[in-house]
Amino acid sequence: MISKNFKIKFVVTLFIVFSFYCASPVCIFATTVSRDDPSTHVFSDETDTYLEGYIQALVNAYYYEFGVLVYVENGDVYLYNLPKNELLKTSIIRYISDLPSVKSVTPVSKFPDAKKAKLEKREVKPNVTGVWFPQTTLLYAPMIANPMATVNSVAYRWGDRVLGNDTIAVSVASYFPLYRWNNVFVPGGDLQLNIQAGVWSVFNMWVNYPNESAELMNTDYLLAFPISYAFNKWAYRLRLYHVSTHLGDEYMAHNPDIKRVNPSNEAIDFFVSYQATESVRVYLGPGWVIHTDRTYPFDPFYIEYGGDASFFGYKSYHHKIYGTFFVAAYWRNWQACQWSLDGTYMAGYEWSKLQGLGKKLRLFVNYHHGYSPGQFFKERASYGGIGFMWGF
Repeated sequence: MISKNFKIKFVVTLFIVFSFYCASPVCIFATTVSRDDPSTHVFSDETDTYLEGYIQALVNAYYYEFGVLVYVENGDVYLYNLPKNELLKTSIIRYISDLPSVKSVTPVSKFPDAKKAKLEKREVKPNVTGVWFPQTTLLYAPMIANPMATVNSVAYRWGDRVLGNDTIAVSVASYFPLYRWNNVFVPGGDLQLNIQAGVWSVFNMWVNYPNESAELMNTDYLLAFPISYAFNKWAYRLRLYHVSTHLGDEYMAHNPDIKRVNPSNEAIDFFVSYQATESVRVYLGPGWVIHTDRTYPFDPFYIEYGGDASFFGYKSYHHKIYGTFFVAAYWRNWQACQWSLDGTYMAGYEWSKLQGLGKKLRLFVNYHHGYSPGQFFKERASYGGIGFMWGF
């Protein structure tokens, strides 16, 4: 009979081999096609006009909320009204640079009058200062190593002595942008109102109960109203939220002597994120639990911090998709847990339609050393995991 440790090592080995294959020249060769060399092209006014209209249509499709304007001269692309946020700006420039027949991409601070007159005949001139329901980007990206990151995910965990040696963690969560104001305040950044909600559940697997193979241990619910602001390399998020936490019905049925308490609470936090380089981000934020249930009061203050980085990225021109390795870490110190360190560490591979932006699919391994979720949040726990997540 194959041992459980062998199964775990086998699964992790498959993940590592698959990830390296996705970044290898073999995989890239298999999923890419040759591109035209722009230096061999002969450009004319008709060619520039066509390329200009084509690129403007793509920018409007993927980055419509920013109102970027495009003009082309001899195959050189010039971009006006790029967003102040450095990550968004870089993503747009990289996206256009990868298009066939583009010789170069240059940001400009003034749009030529002659080009503007032609453009106004082709484009509808925007007359609003913001946009409803922007879908392509978030101003404050999720902190993916956070066990309660606002993403959809499924993960197998092993080694947890609190919730079970073999567990399945599932999350269904969404971060929905409601409205974005452009060029707000002195820095001229973007301000966005959002709704954030999610459910996180942990199941203890292979339990020895009649007619059952999984035991629901804990479920947490979140509802929040974040306000985010971003300019240059900085992003900010102010959030008022409610967390409701519940023991699983199977767990309570199997442990009738357990007395349930209610750690549900309302809190407010403020995070600052800094995009140190194109691929490295760090963040930090304090929080305050402003109200707890009377059955389970606890000390209110906490601080959470971490970062993420990506490397060895590539683009498949055939499938028009980006792929990159990533690493991420998330730490927190809660007054309710005597300020002890609670950390989660993650590594994996992600795919996205737009470089650095938009919705992504991630395959990952992680390690947690700190505390359990929800009803068990004061109990120390350590576990490893492997899974995948999708969302922003």
